[in-house]
Amino acid sequence: MSWLTPEELYLFNEGRYHRAYEKMGAHFAQLGGKKGVWFSVWAPNVKRVSAVGDFNGWDTEKGLLEPLENSGIWSAFIPGAKKGQAYKFRMETLSGHYVEKADPFSFWSEDPPRTASKISDINYSWKDKEWMQTRKDRQAASQAISIYEVHLGSWRRNPSEGNRSLTYRELAEELPAYVKEMKYTHVEMMPVMEHPFYGSWGYQTTSYFSPSGRYGSPEDFMFLVDRLHQEGIGVILDWVPSHFPADDFALANFTGGPLFEHADPRLGFHPEWKSLIFNYGRREVRSFLISSAMYWLDRFHVDGIRVDAVASMLYLDYSRKPGEWVPNMYGGHENLEAVHFLKELNESVYKAYPDIHMIAEESTAWPKVSAPTFAGGLGFDMKWDMGWMHDTFQYFQKDPVYRKYHQNDLTFRSLYAFSENFVLSISHDEVVYGKGSVLNKMSGDEWQKFANLRVLYAYMFALPGKKLLFMGSEFAQGSEWNHDSSLDWHLLQYPSHRGISFLIRYLNHIYRNESALHELDFSADGFEWLDAQDSDHSIISFYRKNKKGEEVLCAFNMTPVPQYGYHLGVNTSGFWKEILSTDATDYGGSGMGNMGGVEAESIPTHNRKYSLRLTLPPLGAVFLKAGRI
Repeated sequence: MSWLTPEELYLFNEGRYHRAYEKMGAHFAQLGGKKGVWFSVWAPNVKRVSAVGDFNGWDTEKGLLEPLENSGIWSAFIPGAKKGQAYKFRMETLSGHYVEKADPFSFWSEDPPRTASKISDINYSWKDKEWMQTRKDRQAASQAISIYEVHLGSWRRNPSEGNRSLTYRELAEELPAYVKEMKYTHVEMMPVMEHPFYGSWGYQTTSYFSPSGRYGSPEDFMFLVDRLHQEGIGVILDWVPSHFPADDFALANFTGGPLFEHADPRLGFHPEWKSLIFNYGRREVRSFLISSAMYWLDRFHVDGIRVDAVASMLYLDYSRKPGEWVPNMYGGHENLEAVHFLKELNESVYKAYPDIHMIAEESTAWPKVSAPTFAGGLGFDMKWDMGWMHDTFQYFQKDPVYRKYHQNDLTFRSLYAFSENFVLSISHDEVVYGKGSVLNKMSGDEWQKFANLRVLYAYMFALPGKKLLFMGSEFAQGSEWNHDSSLDWHLLQYPSHRGISFLIRYLNHIYRNESALHELDFSADGFEWLDAQDSDHSIISFYRKNKKGEEVLCAFNMTPVPQYGYHLGVNTSGFWKEILSTDATDYGGSGMGNMGGVEAESIPTHNRKYSLRLTLPPLGAVFLKAGRI
């Protein structure tokens, strides 16, 4: 009896078996009246393969697998194997050497530093029916999407037990409640897939189907996702198909030589990260990777996947000097095989789940990253706006006295803002490796740093695009992020840090509740400059609009000099309610603003019939909308 059908073998070899995890790896079954496990592994061009583990005393003669036709897949049923038992595959190469590897398709892994796979059936009863039924509407492009980026191992720790990380179950008690209180719509988790080197934060993935055992079992992780869904919070997972580590127990040189990676180091070795690059042209590798993405969507109910380091996949010369890379068939530097893989990936997951998000971390100007494949795009639905992040920090690091010479750092984005569906991201990458915290990127003394941060966050939430903020930044953590310790939660006892937290919560609130601030995030119809030219005062102002044409006026004073009686043009007479002043005392400011709103005056300004005479607080932002309610 064969565990995999001829059709499944054919599809796997063709790169089109996009749920290969259903048969590959270790699966419970019953054969000849005996309970046991089918073991299957892709290991072409070897002499023999054994499944060795706790179930047979790691005896290589007792777990021999059989080759399935010419597929390169080996498989066998082993009676008596049980859940939780550790195992590996032992292979004899054509040269007579032996390699012992963890299962590439394992659903569960031993806790690092141990490296074996563990048998699991992943049996869980979901309670998120309401979320799954309404996900399509909740995740539409016209909805507010505000993402809290989290590293599970260091978000909050248990100081009474040696500063250990919280388990998935413990996180399920605390994280959903906090994210809901802060009014984020989504959590993005840095890679939860198993990784032996904790300091890689998960980006050196060794097991593409196994949530890290550091924090519990696969079912425990499912419980965390379930609890987030029950609180109305979406879950996005970071996923790393761009490279993998060279650990000798995992994918590297899987059959004694290159299999998942390119044999040529100019194509298969990543010089920046000292890791290996998948051979995207190998069809079985595409079956493996796309099956991994589908697995997290199928089995773990995740609502989106953020694909890491897409630029490193797209360019053959990424992080390479001349002569260190191989041009494509046309002589160019585009990785055509990676492009094909990304398109196939996105087409496959969207065919199965049209209501999820596929988000690219892509740092170049590659065209149409977030356009559908039928329109010549890569097929993602969103892309991180790395250029905005760079320009914005560059601006806020400058002393305000010089900002009038750099107004274009703020206005340049409008030239490309709608070329992609952007996520405005302030991620973990901005608070590590000596870059300092977000707070310490701000110029000035302590008061000015906090005021700058308040106006930066208001600017971020006012601009078109979805939002992402890394943990700790929401209460202005002063130190760089350290993955070996908890966030500095004690800072919330201080008014200035607590004020930033209150501001982020309120910005999330108005972003979600004011449709003009989110409904047309990806359309030029939702944005209109009012005045981008007042560089002498370092003031910018613009309108955000919804589909009905309703407007929110957003004005930003980027200097510590308050502006009194500052005129901004409006088309609507009557009262304009001030829905935000970042200088409010609740946020740690001095309390300057417009006393809840102003009446429009019949003084034409900025080519509009009326104007508002406003007070613009020092290093502050104000948002206003027509009407008293």
